[in-house]
Amino acid sequence: MFLEALGAAVLGLALSWAASHRLPHRLPARSLVLSTGVAGGLFGAFLTHTALGSGYYPVILCGAAIVSAALLSLLLRPAERFRRRSATA
Repeated sequence: MFLEALGAAVLGLALSWAASHRLPHRLPARSLVLSTGVAGGLFGAFLTHTALGSGYYPVILCGAAIVSAALLSLLLRPAERFRRRSATA
């Protein structure tokens, strides 16, 4: 169980680090992004472990990555180039 939590935290940290380097202009402060990635990884591992039980380490890490990516996507702001102004403004 300790290795599942450690692996999920490292996976969430890696996903959030990659997102913060790839999209720095669309994300808030880096500390918020990194902590959200780790928390999402841990929560995803907890959910998957609760649903499946122990013994499914790769599946648990996959669940951790999915939940971490979903939480990181909630932090994204729209890009400036896609904002349209109304014709009446």
